[in-house]
Amino acid sequence: MTAAPRLKAALLVLPLIAFLGIFFLWPLGMMIVTSVQGGTVRHAFPLTAEAIASWKGDGLPPAEVQAALARDLRTTIPQEQFGDAVRALNSQQAGFRTLLPKTATAIRNAPENSPPALATIDPRWGQPAFWLALRRSMPSYTDANLLAAVDLKRADDGSIANVPPDMAVNRMIMLRTFMIALQVTLLCVAIGLPFAMLAASLSGWKRNLLLLSVLLPLWTSLLVRTAAWMILLQENGLINQTLKALGLIDASLPLIYNRTGILIAMTHVLLPFMVLPIYASLVAIPRNLMPAAASLGAPPLRAMRHVLLPLAMPGVLSGSLLVFMVALGYYITPALVGGPNEQMISSVIAFYATGTANWGMAGALGIFLLVPTTVLYLVYGRLSRTPMVQT
Repeated sequence: MTAAPRLKAALLVLPLIAFLGIFFLWPLGMMIVTSVQGGTVRHAFPLTAEAIASWKGDGLPPAEVQAALARDLRTTIPQEQFGDAVRALNSQQAGFRTLLPKTATAIRNAPENSPPALATIDPRWGQPAFWLALRRSMPSYTDANLLAAVDLKRADDGSIANVPPDMAVNRMIMLRTFMIALQVTLLCVAIGLPFAMLAASLSGWKRNLLLLSVLLPLWTSLLVRTAAWMILLQENGLINQTLKALGLIDASLPLIYNRTGILIAMTHVLLPFMVLPIYASLVAIPRNLMPAAASLGAPPLRAMRHVLLPLAMPGVLSGSLLVFMVALGYYITPALVGGPNEQMISSVIAFYATGTANWGMAGALGIFLLVPTTVLYLVYGRLSRTPMVQT
């Protein structure tokens, strides 16, 4: 291929590369950089950052460091920058949210030539833990958010330790997220496999009707589908009213704002991602294999277990990985249908991003969600490229 055709080919794919770079790779890169980016405290207290760099962390810092902090606090720091610094320090050591504003007010109200000692303003300045937290927050890059995302932190001696039990929630939420994704995947397999087998065994308008019933939810807004399930699953919803009318229950079943509602709604939304890969594997299987197994004396269940299911397994694995990957990052459905004790990690990321403007913590949690998703995506790509063995 000469240079001219290569240039034309490159120009044809350039818009796609630009789209992926701007809307996919660049946001991911920014998320990773934000999760490890420090400097918030350093920019707010530049004099303190310079003075505390020479402190080894033994006991209390020298008077020069305390004087530098007093000069920084006397300077008019932009409110947004000061607030970001306070939040960053408070994540390292609880108490900075009240300590810094109190100290700044006292220093600014005192005479400039005789500022009060910091320990006289608040006795917490006499505790090394606050100064060590201030020292740890000064580097331009930090692992604080990555550690906090898995309920860890840097101890005063620099080692990694667990956060207090009353603050350790991220591991539990991540475990819950993976458990819900696994449960949804198993439900989709249990429903999607026989549905796909039935659709593949039919032909004509019957097959088209079954496939249309699978594709129709994909053409409907996710928010509309979730709102519909909220109406159906509520205490006086259609499901509970129908069960009461049939005499099957006396009191309404708790179907919403709990794990049950999440599993029902997410399974309905993600079922097409399971059915379609399995169906694609099943329609590629020669139709004469099952009659051949029957002619050799294999009962229908045995023939399905030893002939049909092994050949359909690539579709089952691909569908399972696809459903699991999508379920890990689901936000709208768990947020609306689930209760406060059933929220997934996506809700926590949204809280840090929009509720507290803690983009570093949101990015760190996003990384721990991105890593398993990327691994599963690579496995899914591998399976989708593996040709099915024809018998």
